[in-house]
Amino acid sequence: MPEIRAKIAVLVLPALLVAGCSTAAAEWPTGVAGGSAGLSDPGSDPDTDPAQGGIPSGKDLTPFDTSYPAVGKLDPALLTAVQKAATDAKARGIEFKVTSGWRSKAYQQRLLEEGVQKYGSLEKARQFVNTPEKSTHVSGKAVDLGPTDADDWLIRHGDDYGLCQAYSNELWHFELLTTPGGTCPQPLPNAAG
Repeated sequence: MPEIRAKIAVLVLPALLVAGCSTAAAEWPTGVAGGSAGLSDPGSDPDTDPAQGGIPSGKDLTPFDTSYPAVGKLDPALLTAVQKAATDAKARGIEFKVTSGWRSKAYQQRLLEEGVQKYGSLEKARQFVNTPEKSTHVSGKAVDLGPTDADDWLIRHGDDYGLCQAYSNELWHFELLTTPGGTCPQPLPNAAG
């Protein structure tokens, strides 16, 4: 099975990249390259493996789905702020979906390696994905949300909850960067700073 996944990855990933495949909510195509060094199950796909912080295929997580590590392992203060914002946004017809939250170090490393492959260098990949040591996803202090209307709502109202867009090139990436009612700092240009 791992050999088949590797062959599929070799054949499909370049085609996806050439076609410009990317998603606003998740930086990389899911389910393409199975397994990664350091994962508990080398045949598992961390994009969909909840134990690694992945989101199961076909499952939309909300900020209230705390039984999934991607949500449940978020920093408690961040989770509380996102839940409050999601409740208020829902009253206005806006639904929050968690597209990525807490990630294991192995999953973050895999995303970084895929970024290097996609962008051609570590320097370019770092604009979109941090190292496991620096990732606020690994520490549970960052959450990626969607869809776009939720991101837009949170960019406009997030400071009421202390939630701020952290990077100008990632509409969906939020962190607690101020106190509720405070002023969000200008987003950094990208994950590399």
